[in-house]
Amino acid sequence: MQIKVGSRIFVPQLFTTLLTIVLVALLVSLGNWQLRRADEKRALFESFASGTDATVPVEVATAPLKRYQHLEVSGRYDQTRQVLIDNMVNAERAGYFVITPFALVGGGWVLVNRGWVPLGASRAERPMIPVGGETRRLQGRADHMPRAGIQMGTKAALAAPYPVVAGFPTHAEIARLLGESAWTSATDLVLLDPGEPDGYVRNWSAPGFPPVRHVAYAVQWYALALTLLIIYLLTNLKRLST
Repeated sequence: MQIKVGSRIFVPQLFTTLLTIVLVALLVSLGNWQLRRADEKRALFESFASGTDATVPVEVATAPLKRYQHLEVSGRYDQTRQVLIDNMVNAERAGYFVITPFALVGGGWVLVNRGWVPLGASRAERPMIPVGGETRRLQGRADHMPRAGIQMGTKAALAAPYPVVAGFPTHAEIARLLGESAWTSATDLVLLDPGEPDGYVRNWSAPGFPPVRHVAYAVQWYALALTLLIIYLLTNLKRLST
């Protein structure tokens, strides 16, 4: 196929045409994916910002709450069966999230993330994370358990002694470890409010990049697609012989 364009002629080659179509389609799809991620992150950040608009009391029979919904629970901590979630980073320092079972008044359990503690001199040295077992009322936000970006290999079953160190355990895995079956349906995890006592570093925020970062990535993918298309057109545009 040849197309005359003024004093030039467009003579596309089959291989480069097919290759360009595939690459441009891929780059555009990556840009579209980043825009979808921006929408998801926008909804997540808005959910975090609006989470404290109201506080919901939670019991064992409470229906599932929206992520980051502010809540209140009454009961007592069980300091004898705590879990340390490994590979948690704060201010570029390695450490753990301290997950403490909380027995609800009236029955049932919920897990409370009491915050981040730094890694000791070695992983064999586990941090001291005591907490009183008196009945109390505490507030926090509903959240999921921390999740790994990529899960490598098969995880070993959690086992005592406590505190148990685990890499991204699921709620079900901790429930099996504790031998408890009555858990509130409201949330997998409570992010303890920064103002509550008996906690550690709690710089809670919506996870990941802000929406604008994903929009910037989308613009880059679209720009690459446009650049590739321009290069294709210019390299296949020949000057007419006189």
